[in-house]
Amino acid sequence: MLCSLRVENFAVIEQVEIEFGPALNVITGETGAGKSLLVEAMMAVLGERASSDSVRSGARRAVIEATFNVEGNQHVQRLLTEHDYQNAEPSILILRREIGQSSSRAFINDSPAPLQLVRQLGDLLVDFHGQHEHQSLLKVTLHRVLLDAIGGLDRLVAQYRQTYDTLSAHIGQYRQLLEREHQLRSERDWKRMLLDELEVLAPQEGEKQALEAELRRIENSEQLFEGSASIYALLYGGEQSAHDMLVRARNIAEQLASLDEPFRSAAAELRDLVIRCDELAKDIQRYNAQLEFSPERSLQIRERLAQLARLEKRYGSITSAIEARERFTRELELIENFDSELAHLRDSIAVLRRELGTLGERLSAKRQQVAHRVERSIAQILSRLGMPDATFQVSLSRQPIASPSIEDRVAEIDGLFYHAYEHGLDDVAFFISTNPGEPPGPLERIVSGGEASRVMLALKTILAKSDRLPILIFDEIDTGISGRIAHRVGVALEELGAYHQVIAITHNPQIAARGQTHIVVEKFSDGQRTTVSARKVSGAARIEEIAKLIAGENISDGARKTARELLEDSSTAAISS
Repeated sequence: MLCSLRVENFAVIEQVEIEFGPALNVITGETGAGKSLLVEAMMAVLGERASSDSVRSGARRAVIEATFNVEGNQHVQRLLTEHDYQNAEPSILILRREIGQSSSRAFINDSPAPLQLVRQLGDLLVDFHGQHEHQSLLKVTLHRVLLDAIGGLDRLVAQYRQTYDTLSAHIGQYRQLLEREHQLRSERDWKRMLLDELEVLAPQEGEKQALEAELRRIENSEQLFEGSASIYALLYGGEQSAHDMLVRARNIAEQLASLDEPFRSAAAELRDLVIRCDELAKDIQRYNAQLEFSPERSLQIRERLAQLARLEKRYGSITSAIEARERFTRELELIENFDSELAHLRDSIAVLRRELGTLGERLSAKRQQVAHRVERSIAQILSRLGMPDATFQVSLSRQPIASPSIEDRVAEIDGLFYHAYEHGLDDVAFFISTNPGEPPGPLERIVSGGEASRVMLALKTILAKSDRLPILIFDEIDTGISGRIAHRVGVALEELGAYHQVIAITHNPQIAARGQTHIVVEKFSDGQRTTVSARKVSGAARIEEIAKLIAGENISDGARKTARELLEDSSTAAISS
């Protein structure tokens, strides 16, 4: 829940701090008192755009800070953990927005944070319904989203979407293959020629380096022969060779070893040196013996290096030439098997269309069940909200496709094809009739503004019981409704408070009386500066504020009596009464 909101230097607000309670919170105040500024501040701290114009005149920056209790909100906790924004007190989340003259910054638990992450948190915490939010109900695209949310159909939609995405990928592959057909066939002969050349030359990784090393040996064979012979002679070639010198030293050390202990290790090391010298001399002798100068081999190597150089010039490197050989092989195989590949994709698409039909039909059946439940519930709630003759209908329809092409995204059910959306097979639309005898029609053509507000509240009442969003904010939902109906709207909002924290900004006394927490926003001016304050009221002060909503500034005893009755009634009334 939202525990508190602190606003400093925001528009005409110098400093306001509001503490909210659970269940239904109501915010009242005269028109122009600053209630809308509080809404703007709430939206800003949740990551919405904020202009530098909102900084109070004379101030360097505006600061908005909201403190939430997120205990048990696994979605929020997971997001905070993923991005390393945990608080020392895990149940507390603090969002802060600082708006300067040229830029703004956002903070999560006192650490700088990107606005996008703040918006994600806001989407997990708050559902905002503004004065004209009911207009979104007139957008048919939202109806399917609302129906699925009420029914908790996310998992079924996700299963369907997975198959839909696989079908889309196969259709994309089929389209790409068709688009490449002409190009592949026109390049077939040329690529066959290049592949033949590569297969004949058969370049190998590291081949060029090995040939260059071999060529260096051949071209320097005389110098290598003489040098290796000299090394052998120095190691093993006579009385003054390294081998003979080491043997003498070893013999002397062995004689001295019986006289003094240190010479034992010296004799052992000298024996090792004699052995290593012998082995090295033999290696040099073998190298010298295999050296030969071969003009024929030198010519072969030069010709091979010239072939590899041509491949490098054409492909950029020997590695690229080897990769081109593999690519040409695949592409030529594709050309040779083009028809069978297309047939394989067509078969896969047909199978996926049937699978999509099965999943889509299952999803449609669930939606139909939810739709019947919604129709009954909405009708009952609308009757209590002053629309007893209203008939609410959820329409689910499909778009048949007579002769789909292979590239159409369709689902097959019993040999018939239907247009497939990424979210299912259904077009979902809400219809309503507000008068007896009239057939249900689209919301935008039937309902008035006040009626739309009540339809929206009815939907939110149903949705709230399964909605994961803990906070609902209603900005002047009382627009366009009468006192009697406003009373019932207030009770409906109060009932929403059993499932969520509800914050309602209202001018209506019947709604204001339903709140468990009542906050009054007031504007003051000393002739030079204007400021806004907010205070929590209860007892006699609350009676006075409710009476002010009833009678205006000239409060009568009758208005106070009515206010007292409204507050007393709020403790016992319920929407079912």
